[in-house]
Amino acid sequence: MSGAKGPIVPTLPRGNAAVGAPASGERSRRSGMAPTQERGSHLRAEAAEPLPCGNWPSRWSAGDAAAASRDFAELHAGLGGLLWLQFDPQEAGCSLWLWREGEPQRLTPPGRSVRSRVYEYGGGAFCVVGDGVVLVDEADQQLYRLGVAAGSVPEALTARSHCRYGDLQFAPAWSAVLAVEESHAAQAVVHRLVALSLHDGTRRVLAEGADFYGAPRLSDDGRRLAWIEWDRPELPWTATRLCLAEVFADGSLGTREVLAGAAGDDSLQQPTFTDDGRLTCLSDRAGWWQPWAEQGGQWHPAPVAGHPLDNGAALSTTGTAGWSEPRRMAEADHAPAPWQLGTLSHLPLDDSGWLLARQEDGWGFLIERDAAGRERRLAAEFSRFRQLAGDAQRFYCIAAAPDRLPAVLAIARDSGRVHVLAGGERPLPAEDLSWPQSLRFATGEGESAQAFFYPPRNAACAVPADERPPLVVFLHGGPTSACYPVFDPRIQFWTQRGFAVADLNYRGSSGFGRAYRLRLAGEWGRIEVEDACALVRHLGEVGLIDPARAFVRGASAGGYTALCALAFHRLFRGGASLYGVSDPLSLRRATHKFEGDYLDWLIGDPVRDAERYRQRTPLLHAGRIAAPVIFFQGGLDAVVVPEQTAAMVAALRARGVPVEYRLYPDERHGFRQAAHLADALEREWRFYVDLLD
Repeated sequence: MSGAKGPIVPTLPRGNAAVGAPASGERSRRSGMAPTQERGSHLRAEAAEPLPCGNWPSRWSAGDAAAASRDFAELHAGLGGLLWLQFDPQEAGCSLWLWREGEPQRLTPPGRSVRSRVYEYGGGAFCVVGDGVVLVDEADQQLYRLGVAAGSVPEALTARSHCRYGDLQFAPAWSAVLAVEESHAAQAVVHRLVALSLHDGTRRVLAEGADFYGAPRLSDDGRRLAWIEWDRPELPWTATRLCLAEVFADGSLGTREVLAGAAGDDSLQQPTFTDDGRLTCLSDRAGWWQPWAEQGGQWHPAPVAGHPLDNGAALSTTGTAGWSEPRRMAEADHAPAPWQLGTLSHLPLDDSGWLLARQEDGWGFLIERDAAGRERRLAAEFSRFRQLAGDAQRFYCIAAAPDRLPAVLAIARDSGRVHVLAGGERPLPAEDLSWPQSLRFATGEGESAQAFFYPPRNAACAVPADERPPLVVFLHGGPTSACYPVFDPRIQFWTQRGFAVADLNYRGSSGFGRAYRLRLAGEWGRIEVEDACALVRHLGEVGLIDPARAFVRGASAGGYTALCALAFHRLFRGGASLYGVSDPLSLRRATHKFEGDYLDWLIGDPVRDAERYRQRTPLLHAGRIAAPVIFFQGGLDAVVVPEQTAAMVAALRARGVPVEYRLYPDERHGFRQAAHLADALEREWRFYVDLLD
């Protein structure tokens, strides 16, 4: 239910644009504020005209916002350069690019999209093999081999039409590609780990019997195979197992050994072998996804030497001289919830150090950590980091920032200097940009939640002295996912027009530790709704918004929460559901294997907890919704089927509730076409404007 539309990516500029020096100062861990959070606040034009909020004139159109909804994914160093996937909403597909010798080169021909659909959310759709790549074709989910010479045509490697492949990993010792295979040959979907020969596509099963597999990794010497597995009813962010098998000379595997996770009380992800053959992974055994490694035949947290400092100690942002003293590994997550395969957010280095994508209080940090436990911060102008890679001279990552589109970065290992290889454009001038302000606020059960607040921002307009702005609450999908303090073209569309936006990381979001992430167990439809309401009240009490003009919107799982908020509270003037869940039991019956037990975890057993389902099903409580609602739905959506949304619309119309309904016949779960993205945003804005007075 993440509503993910796959990787999203900007048109590539010429590479090697250097990033300027980062802002000085460090975020205070206690305050939860970023050093650049107030950047540009002094730049508001003197001639800004006070105008009623909600309908400010803006040059940032819905079309601009849709065109900027682009991203990168799946970074790999190799072939003398760097490779990545790029999604452009104008094409509604993912293309493969190679950057080397200072120039980006598109490898896949137009009309060819690279994307895996294993577990529906995919990931790991290509890998570097020898002098080319092996990729997953989105159309048929088969593997193809592709050279990098101009005019190269993909050549089929597999022809198993009932199978999908993902999490590809080159195994040079076997001259094969390791993959997660998803077979739809029978009524029950089956997952396995397989090796596929690069010569003729011959398939060999490596592991089977568990319900789910991920991250097959072969050591460089070809003697050990590691992987992640888990069984229903668990999810990859609740409990997984790290497994290892010895590889014999004839290629056969020894007995499977469970190295960690046998007790079913921790989530492990991203196993990786170091150059010297040690196995590492991320484990949340200590409450956070942190790096662990083999040492003396046992598993240990990332080693620390010397005297540890408090976790809040400041880190240098540039250069080699500004390393911290040895310090404990931060109590912070170093990975997102693993919805997709092929993620790499920790990179073991050849000197027993680490490159880490860390998240603290919602903000992202790229951290280099040495074997002694000293740390330095890299690429400090950016606030989210994904897909780490490296070579002898550089680190690479996909990064995003509050004022930039996503970018592919190269970072010099000696100096820390950052070069933008692709993307990273600044779509709005500083005086027009609304910067995220992190806040913690009190919510139910004496707990707190986190959100990013974006005030209205437009160089030509100002909020009148006697008015407080209307608010749009954004609810992320998943629901075990998160929002990030990065440039979101949709948010800037709203703030440009005089709306404030609050992007909510409700209890149950990822990136805040295991306890916070698991808080939704049995509570979906209640506590995150409670958080949304508490957020509106808090912002109203401190005078940042007009609580009488608050709107709530969400996609997929976020749409469900928006509908619950409208059904069970009278706090919102209106709302929007983008392919949102209105009938959880219907979703449970129709959902795919990966999420087959998710609703049981989020709400409960449909028999034992039938009353809880009735209490938290918006469709059954449509009679309690009084506020107007606008719905957007894809006609080909197999997750939230059109009939479910149509039933909700009909129930509201029967009661005379103002409703708009927009069906895009050729869209699936998560809109991908630029025209539809723009149309939905424009319609939602006009819908709210009509409700302001």
